[in-house]
Amino acid sequence: MLFFAVLPMLLFGLVTMDSFTGNSVFFEKQLIWIVLGVSMFFLISGTDVRFLKQSGVLVSLFLIVSSLLLLVIVVGSAVKGSRSWFDFGEFSFQPSDPMKLLVILMLAKYFSRRHIEIARYKHIIISGLYALVPFFLIMLQPDFGSGLVIFLIWLGMVMVSGVSKKHLFIIFALGVISFTLLWVFAFKPYQKERIVTFVHPLTDIRGAGYNAYQSTIAVGSGQILGKGVGYGTQSRLNFLPEYETDFVFAAFAEEWGFVGVLILFFLFGVVVWRILLSALMGVTNFEMLFGMGLAIFFMSHVIVNIGMNIGLLPVTGIPVPFMSYGGSHLVTEFIGLGILMSMRRHSRATHRDMVKNEFLGI
Repeated sequence: MLFFAVLPMLLFGLVTMDSFTGNSVFFEKQLIWIVLGVSMFFLISGTDVRFLKQSGVLVSLFLIVSSLLLLVIVVGSAVKGSRSWFDFGEFSFQPSDPMKLLVILMLAKYFSRRHIEIARYKHIIISGLYALVPFFLIMLQPDFGSGLVIFLIWLGMVMVSGVSKKHLFIIFALGVISFTLLWVFAFKPYQKERIVTFVHPLTDIRGAGYNAYQSTIAVGSGQILGKGVGYGTQSRLNFLPEYETDFVFAAFAEEWGFVGVLILFFLFGVVVWRILLSALMGVTNFEMLFGMGLAIFFMSHVIVNIGMNIGLLPVTGIPVPFMSYGGSHLVTEFIGLGILMSMRRHSRATHRDMVKNEFLGI
């Protein structure tokens, strides 16, 4: 059910990016990425991934991808002022995408081993350091969108792990107080203006808010039933930028209307529901926390992207899962689902091993 809920979203993305130009290079490349992603999904689903529970494996992978995040700042391709990609000619690679999965795995490992003493405030700080390293490296690129997803993954997993909400509230209260003091006593007027424009882009529709304004028009003009596939004027007339990547939701909503958006939301709901169901069936806390983290990962992408498409959130360059053009995020999403399915498939073997170790006192 999870896999078959993903298929229509892949089709929606392909149809949307190909409906305005015909023979789109994005369409052809996306087909390749879909085949690769689906192949990785089935390959990993049939592989025993219990080795990911080993601290040495996770730390090694974390250090490797962190090194790639540092390297991309130096030698990566600059796109719109951000060095987030390794350009290999026919394809490119964004290391921040696999890092999101690694953060989920690292936090799942950390919290699963400390479920008894999880209420101590130090676990908020230590887990925050796991997320702070990639967050800092990603913000140096700068890539605010991926940095925001890293933060939301950490926040969500902290809240479901059993950490004291009182301690979490105190830390956030200190952050709010610090920002308030900076706003009142430190920030210059032009700095305040930049922050306001970034948070609420529609205040500057001729400048920084142009993309958000055009996407809002596209979404609203779809009305109930949409304008029909290939008849979205905002995209066809090039008012809506990047309709195959960041604003694919707006292009889709213009063509398919409110009814199409409801269908899309239903499919995303099925995906998240099946992920959470698999998480609840996890044999250990590690599997449960990974599944919950993966659900938070998908929900963060959907909420942030749609929020920016309708002008409620800043434009951050976050893709819509399974719909936006791009190989790095698409393959990463299928790898995450493959790991989840592998954990579920090998749960019985894991249970037998746990019973055996408990009987032997290991």
